[in-house]
Amino acid sequence: MEEANIKRAISGETLVFLGILTIAFGSLGSVMGGVNLINTILNSAYDLMMNTAFYIMAIAVIAGAVSELLSEFGVIAASNKILSPLVRPVFGLPGASMIGIFTTYLSDNPAILTFGNNMLIRRYFKKYQLPALTNIGTAFGMGLIVSAFCAGLASPIGEKFVPAVLIGNLAAVFGAVISTRLMLLMMKRKYGADEMAPIEGALEEDFDIINYRKVRTGSFGARFMTAALDGGAGGVRLGLQIIPGILIITTLVMLLTNGPAESGVYTGAAYEGIGLLPYLGNKIDFILKPMFGFSSPEGIVVPLTALGAAGSAISLIPDLLEKGLVNAHDVSVFTATCMCFSGYLCTHVVMMESLGFARDSGKAIISHTIGGLCAGVAANVLYNIII
Repeated sequence: MEEANIKRAISGETLVFLGILTIAFGSLGSVMGGVNLINTILNSAYDLMMNTAFYIMAIAVIAGAVSELLSEFGVIAASNKILSPLVRPVFGLPGASMIGIFTTYLSDNPAILTFGNNMLIRRYFKKYQLPALTNIGTAFGMGLIVSAFCAGLASPIGEKFVPAVLIGNLAAVFGAVISTRLMLLMMKRKYGADEMAPIEGALEEDFDIINYRKVRTGSFGARFMTAALDGGAGGVRLGLQIIPGILIITTLVMLLTNGPAESGVYTGAAYEGIGLLPYLGNKIDFILKPMFGFSSPEGIVVPLTALGAAGSAISLIPDLLEKGLVNAHDVSVFTATCMCFSGYLCTHVVMMESLGFARDSGKAIISHTIGGLCAGVAANVLYNIII
């Protein structure tokens, strides 16, 4: 074990952490009651697990199967070849980046790491372009799952959310361009415009990834079944990975967002809370209203949660819809911000480290914060213009 990872059994941070934990639970308990607080946490986590986490996992399984079939039978490769010429002028990256955009949109942010660490693909990149894969991959991460979830939401007043989701996707692309271009600008200043991306080892297998693709062996039927099952299995893994975020982060957000039961007293039921975030949202509503156009201050909890986990963020939307606090316009903004942010505060550092640019993580986070905010603003503007 490295010495840097060894600390004293009892240190200053131990006391600080205990103090913060005591103050946090003490404050919540003083409002809700200690027993009610514990019951609310457990009941909220259970309900989220049964009615939200498994639903999102089911979407991930189907989306994974579809994406793997599209890849196996050349739909993604064909789209990549056709759309590659658009990537360089729009995003400032090699045309091969389109593969990374597709894979992350159909799965999650870390899918860009397999792409970026493939030495056959790295040969297309300059060194300053490689860190920007973190930004473009995150901006499109979980895009299909977020879009499918939001498009399938049930509106209490019969609104259709498909147009809103399409606008949200378009706005997320705008945010991706802003984030990626800002990152490229900072990286070009640091590494220059001429140095090629570092390549490790010998390239034993060499083929043109733009004009050719790998497929599974076997008959058409065998390849179809294998691809569908492999993609579905990947969806299960993704679904399992986001369960902790859904249960932990969403429960915390609900505690800080909702109020007591309709009777005005705390009962320990699921999703009760102290209403802190709406209170703070009301205080800065003069900023949020022109930027995002939310129907109510409670809407801010979705993009805030998306900073840590997109799966957790979209799980908040049905409850807001049921209470009549958000509408189709808000769903458009939610789609853009959840897709563009995509939990980047939890993944950016790891992704940058995997690509070999850990020291530039701060720049990636700053540029993506700006890009995500621009995506939300763009969704607000585009929805008001188009709808």
